[in-house]
Amino acid sequence: MTQEIACRLYAAHDLRVDPLPEPEPQDGAALIRVARGGICGSDLHYYHDGGFGPIRVQQPIILGHEAAGVVEAAPQGSGLRVGQLVSLSPSRPCGACEYCAAGKERHCLSMRFNGSAYRFPHENGFFRNRLYHPVNQCLPLPDGATAEAAAGAEPLSVCLHALSMGPDLRGQRVLVTGAGPIGAICTALARLRGAAEIVVTDVQDFTLDVARRMGADRVVNVANDPEGLADYAQGKGQIDVVLECSANPHAIAQAIGVTRPEGTVVQIGVGGTVPLPLNLIVSKELRLVGTHRFDREFPEAVRMIGAGEIDLSPMVTQVIPAAEAQRAFDLAGDRSQAVKVQLDFGA
Repeated sequence: MTQEIACRLYAAHDLRVDPLPEPEPQDGAALIRVARGGICGSDLHYYHDGGFGPIRVQQPIILGHEAAGVVEAAPQGSGLRVGQLVSLSPSRPCGACEYCAAGKERHCLSMRFNGSAYRFPHENGFFRNRLYHPVNQCLPLPDGATAEAAAGAEPLSVCLHALSMGPDLRGQRVLVTGAGPIGAICTALARLRGAAEIVVTDVQDFTLDVARRMGADRVVNVANDPEGLADYAQGKGQIDVVLECSANPHAIAQAIGVTRPEGTVVQIGVGGTVPLPLNLIVSKELRLVGTHRFDREFPEAVRMIGAGEIDLSPMVTQVIPAAEAQRAFDLAGDRSQAVKVQLDFGA
């Protein structure tokens, strides 16, 4: 029988696999047995730094906001059935504030987000064997879908929303900076959206190989080849759209340098305060837009995965038993050998 466990962070580098008590039933919630959970960049920030930006871990927290599992029990009339594979949405807006009323739930003033230490008490995440989750945040997949694929719905949603903030990519030359999980998915989406050329940069050959398998036409290791984008800088820039996924100030500056006048830079990677070449942003009249989480993209992500419209499997580079969570987290932060590491809660 599978041991009931939870992956709980106490402080930086203090991640423990604790026994999991019986989950407490909640109104309007289904009992889910988690199958797979993906380790995200924000999970790694919590693990390595004890927080994410100004957000600090103040009490032990179960991490994880990318997961899929199987329904063990569901309220009558919920539309869910026992044994059904579901993707779990971690985003739980209040539905009542001004942003929710305007259909911009991602900016909810009272957002609850699984695996987040933003609020106190913290919102526990998905890295546990069993939990109750609101039925409207459990999105079913068709028979034959895999838990590995279903656990990718959350990062796919982030990328779908990011692309919605930029222009139509058909026939465009696209630069993706950073070949981690988000960069890999953005590459696949750019290919699906009809981009004419997709260039991906990173400092690791391992991640760039995954990007190539996800649809990149050209990859550039800017650590080994700092001038690898020089041909795109000609004539004030040759790149139409940048999907910036690294949050690295050098990558951002280089991307702005190769973007054509009136081009678009979609800032997806999250970091702190960084210097920007404002002279180029102004003189080239660039559109610099930020993007945050997702709203209605989650059902679309689940639909795409269920329909087989996108293949996220090249980016899942390792699957590790959840009982070995610390090893999984250490590996997930090493871009020389990992892109997306998933925890297997059935192992």
